[in-house]
Amino acid sequence: MNRRDFLIGAGVAACARRAAAAGPAPGVGASHPLQRAWRAWKAAHLAPEGRVVDGYQGGVSHSEGQGYGMTLAALFGDAPAFEAMRVWTETNLAVRDDPLLAWRWSPDAAIPTPDRNNASDGDLFYAWALLLAAERFGVAEHAARAATHAAALAALCLAERPDASGRVLLLPGVEGFRTSQGVIVNPSYAMPRALRELADAAGIAALADCADDAASLLDEMTATGLAPDWAEVTAAGWRPTAGRSSDNGYEAMRVPLFLIWSGDAGRPAVARQAEAQTRAAASEEGAAVVFARESGMVMERSLHPGYAALAGLTVCARSRAVGAAIPPFDPAQPYFPATLHLMALVAQIERAPRCFPL
Repeated sequence: MNRRDFLIGAGVAACARRAAAAGPAPGVGASHPLQRAWRAWKAAHLAPEGRVVDGYQGGVSHSEGQGYGMTLAALFGDAPAFEAMRVWTETNLAVRDDPLLAWRWSPDAAIPTPDRNNASDGDLFYAWALLLAAERFGVAEHAARAATHAAALAALCLAERPDASGRVLLLPGVEGFRTSQGVIVNPSYAMPRALRELADAAGIAALADCADDAASLLDEMTATGLAPDWAEVTAAGWRPTAGRSSDNGYEAMRVPLFLIWSGDAGRPAVARQAEAQTRAAASEEGAAVVFARESGMVMERSLHPGYAALAGLTVCARSRAVGAAIPPFDPAQPYFPATLHLMALVAQIERAPRCFPL
């Protein structure tokens, strides 16, 4: 038995034990008013066959969207929706030679998954969703799938930081993110809570190390500005990477949300984002969605309320205020802001109860 097989086998057993011993997983109760928003999200963005549709990008689906949707279904206690998404995902995206998922599925393409590279954030949320569902619904098979997927993620998508520190980075995908001098990273991909809970459940310490090391890297990045969308990490430190955004935009906007949701609201990345959003809110209409990383200058705004929800939660989480400027959920907005909006509302319930929407 090789190391990877042992890791997977041990993780499956550990996850199964945890699922058997655990009570109901945290989540949104059946009578909670937020259930209405979940039903509206499903009606707007979930096809009957279990495919999360990104209408803004031509009706494609991503492993990210499937992972996000499955996570929300588990947290809302919606077993039928979870199962529909799981089956669709495993039927259409599990086309690689390893357990990871192809990152994109196109309904109009002759070959719906021509690029079989994965996206590690999609795989991370998919595995975390399985773990949450195993506990919420009492299905041991989901725990076994979570462990297998987490082990593959650890084996294939972790890279040593090039500075010989022994710290690890989460590759955005198996292929295409190693350079001659370092490693390309997306700071929003390493969701700390998901990494830590999978590490604990499956007995894969490297995933917990990744969560800690990713947070440390974010601290370095936000010592001089906001978190960037993408960066290259070299032996000398980190720097912008050619051909990818180094602004604080549609990728990095998830960083404070995932830190708050993970109980890490005290991190400098959240403080920096809150300061920038506070300054931005005092000027023009619409939520600021793209900032220049170093200056904090607003480069783009959006009227989609999901982005305002992220800003409201972030500002409140770093203040002593009671109540947050989080707008009501609107299912008419595109998939991405709608999903982040719903995630922000769940994170507020679980981690920032005083930041209830005003």
